[in-house]
Amino acid sequence: MNDMPQLSKDFTETRRELSQARHALPKIYSDPEIYKQEKDRIFMREWLFVAREEEVEKPGDYMTLRIFDEPLLLSRDKEGVLRAFANVCAHRGVEVAEGSGKADFFKCPYHGWTYKLDGKLLGAPLMVDNSTFDRPNCQLPPIHLGNWGGNIFVNFSKDPQPFEDFIKPYREQWDYLGHDRCRMAVKIPVELNCNWKFAVENLLDIYHVKVLHAGTFGAKFNASKENIKLDPGGVVSYYYKSAPATPDGISLFGRMPWISDRGDDLGCTFRMPPNTHMFARIDGIRYLVIWPTSVDTCKLYCYHIYPSEHFSLPDFAERAKVYADFQITVLEEDRGMMVSLQKAMSSRNYLPGPMAGVEATIHHVINDYLERMGFE
Repeated sequence: MNDMPQLSKDFTETRRELSQARHALPKIYSDPEIYKQEKDRIFMREWLFVAREEEVEKPGDYMTLRIFDEPLLLSRDKEGVLRAFANVCAHRGVEVAEGSGKADFFKCPYHGWTYKLDGKLLGAPLMVDNSTFDRPNCQLPPIHLGNWGGNIFVNFSKDPQPFEDFIKPYREQWDYLGHDRCRMAVKIPVELNCNWKFAVENLLDIYHVKVLHAGTFGAKFNASKENIKLDPGGVVSYYYKSAPATPDGISLFGRMPWISDRGDDLGCTFRMPPNTHMFARIDGIRYLVIWPTSVDTCKLYCYHIYPSEHFSLPDFAERAKVYADFQITVLEEDRGMMVSLQKAMSSRNYLPGPMAGVEATIHHVINDYLERMGFE
C-alpha cells in the first residue's frame, strides 16, 4: 500500500485520548487495499476461535471452513486426536473435503489422491513414474491448533505465539464461567452487509443499548464505564447488571451450578482479538465470532452453550430455542444500523464524529487495530 504514510497521518484525531478523539475515517471500512492487508497483518498471525469441540467430537468427525479465503479442515482421527489442516490437496490444491460430517478418509475429487484422518497421504494414483514425489512425507499442510475449555483455536502462522502463552490471561479472567463444563446447544449464522469491524464495534457499543434495544434487553441493562477493563492488544472485559437473555428476562435454566458468588443479574462481555466476543449471563454463555467475507460483508456465528447436565431435560430444545429466537431478534435490530454505517462510508457528507466517554471500548479497539495495521 503505497500511501501508508499518508494513511497514518490521517488517523491523528482517532489516536488522541478519548476525551478528544473522533471516530475513524471511512477508508478502514471501505478500502479494498486495506482489507487485503488485514489478512496478512491480523488474521494470518493471530490465534482464531473456529469451533466448539463438540462439533468434531467423535473419531471420523470433520468440518471445513474458509478464513479470508484460506480453506481449513478440522478432523478427529481414529485415535480421537483433533487436528487442523489446510484443506488443499498436495497435488493441485483442490479441497479434499466439503461441509461437515463423518469420514474414514479424505479423497480429492479431482485426481483421487486420498489422505488419512491424520492428514497423511494414503494413496496417489499413477504417481510411480515421478522421481521427485516424496510419498512417505506427503500430507495435508498442518495448521497450529489449540483448545481452551472446549473452544478450538487455529493459527496460520508458521511460528505463532505458543498457545498456552496466548490463552493464559483469558484463563485467569474467564475460566470461572466453566466453558469446559458446557456444551453447544445452537449455532446461529448471520450474513451482514457491512465491514467486519462494524460488527466488532457494535458488540462493544454500550452507547446504543438503551436506544436501539430499548424494547428487548436494553431496559434491563445497566452498565458503568468504571467497570470496563481495557487490556493491551485490544482485549476488553466489562461487567454490568443484566437479565438472562429471554424475552421477559427470566431464566429458563437457572444459574450455572458452579457460579455461586455472583448475583442473578450477572452480565459480562469479553472481547478476544481480533474477532471473537463472549457474553455471559447467570445461566449460560454465548460466543459471537465475526468472519470477514469481503470489504463490505461479513458473517457472524453465534454459539449458545449451557451446562452439560441441562441437555438431559426433556424440553431442553424448546427452552434453548427461546434464547436462540431472542438472540435473532436482537441481532436483527442491530443489522439495519450496521448496514447504514456501511452506506455512510461512501457518503461525501460523512465526517467522523467525536467519541463519547461510554465509547471507551470502541476507542480502545480501533486504536489497537491501527497499531496492528501499522497506522502509527
